[in-house]
Amino acid sequence: MLNPKLKLNPKIFNADCEQVPTRKGFGQGMTQAAESNKNIVGLSADLSESTGMSPFTEKFPDRFVQVGVAEQNLVTVASGLAAMGKIPFCSSFAIFSPGRNWEQIRTTIAYNDRKVVIVGSHAGLSDGPDGGTHQALEDIGLMRMLPNMEVVNPCDALEAKRAAIALSKTKKPSYLRVGRVNVPIITTEETPFEVGKAEIYWLPDVGLAQVGIIVTGVLTSAAIFAAKELENPQAGGEGIKVKVMNLSSIKPIDKDAIIALAKETKKVVTVEEHQIAGGMGSAVAEVLAQNFPVAMEFVGVKDQFGQTGQPEELMKHYGIDKNAIKEAVKRIILRKQIT
Repeated sequence: MLNPKLKLNPKIFNADCEQVPTRKGFGQGMTQAAESNKNIVGLSADLSESTGMSPFTEKFPDRFVQVGVAEQNLVTVASGLAAMGKIPFCSSFAIFSPGRNWEQIRTTIAYNDRKVVIVGSHAGLSDGPDGGTHQALEDIGLMRMLPNMEVVNPCDALEAKRAAIALSKTKKPSYLRVGRVNVPIITTEETPFEVGKAEIYWLPDVGLAQVGIIVTGVLTSAAIFAAKELENPQAGGEGIKVKVMNLSSIKPIDKDAIIALAKETKKVVTVEEHQIAGGMGSAVAEVLAQNFPVAMEFVGVKDQFGQTGQPEELMKHYGIDKNAIKEAVKRIILRKQIT
């Protein structure tokens, strides 16, 4: 069942559940934060409308800088503004920022510990029609390895809104990952969000969970749907009890919550729209290897580039859709516990 403490959207399983891109939530959150903080400024590499920054640019045109197609300049100008006391949000497609300008992010922002929010839009396979050259499947790894850098990957547009507001208030450089494709609204305005904290979105009706699914980003709804079907024999499930953790804050990571879930279930499946190598699953494995090793399965892209296609086709092709999550849970149920 959906965790009643988190005030999640009860319509998530309805066919008419509202679906919105996470990039839209980012723009709303940034604009709301800017209404109460005049130091928030926006920069874009000629993609403000595509990345969702338009609400801010329309309301605060005098606080917006259109850098043009120059991603290295985008982040270095942002770093300079941060040095002068501003809180810059700079947006582009994730394949270009942090993909193209990673060294400038490293040296001018992370190394100097400047408060800049880097927004990588159109991340992952959900940017299907643009093809493999534009599908950022490595950005979480690129950013989480940087000292000082926070990394947040929201599950839906409302969480992206709250994440943008929260990141505007932290003291560290930040990376906010958002997507192009419509995804179900899982949360509500009352659902809590805190940088550095994970939440259990789905839990068994009764008893302890047999498997813990840890998911980040736009696949969170797919993980919840998978958990529901696995538990429900009427939907073809085997009565497998699952907990689903939304790990939207990849760095700082909620070690205590991850360890607690592992201790309860002894078996963990990680799910992400990203390369398995270096991604959220790797971060979870690092935590558990040092604190409480358990059997793990990783649902993600397996050392491949993307390709052109519709998001649903690509999710299935690369083995990261709802059915792939269910199969990973079934596989790990059959594995022996680590002793």
